[in-house]
Amino acid sequence: MTIEHRTHGTNGAAGDGAGAAHPRFAEALREQGLEELLAGVRRYPDAVRTAAEAAAAVGCELSQICKSLIFAVDGETVLVLMDGAGRVDVEAVRRELDAKEVARATAATVRETTGYAIGGVPPFGHRTRTRVLADRSLLAHEVVWAAAGTPHSVFPIAPAELVERAGATVVEVRERAAG
Repeated sequence: MTIEHRTHGTNGAAGDGAGAAHPRFAEALREQGLEELLAGVRRYPDAVRTAAEAAAAVGCELSQICKSLIFAVDGETVLVLMDGAGRVDVEAVRRELDAKEVARATAATVRETTGYAIGGVPPFGHRTRTRVLADRSLLAHEVVWAAAGTPHSVFPIAPAELVERAGATVVEVRERAAG
């Protein structure tokens, strides 16, 4: 699927294309036959580590940012893909995976498992294969933006393709508002 850029200009992007992605992630895209996505990668001079920073830089809604969050689940790592406006309900993850213990992974575990630093973890193309859950909220958009392997770069992808390429199971693990 070809992604059309519907944002307003480059919003301060310093560089675009293949050179803007982390080399490991660029290689993962090539291996999956997704080389065309490299053209959409945007690199920003200031880090876009948070969903809010990424949305502001790209010029999209906060919920169009795909966060790649690593959790420790009964001693195994699990990647949860969540929209930028949402928070992961750890209890929902525990129930979904029929697990005893679920906690956010340490920065060291994130880097060891994925090969990327927190704030730049892409939804696929990791050093090791992990189980992946994608919150259903991501499917509400035509396009979402995810990290391209560095805290300075993002790329657009259709949510259904994101789920397929990440090997994700679509679930509902978004924290519900109290009340």
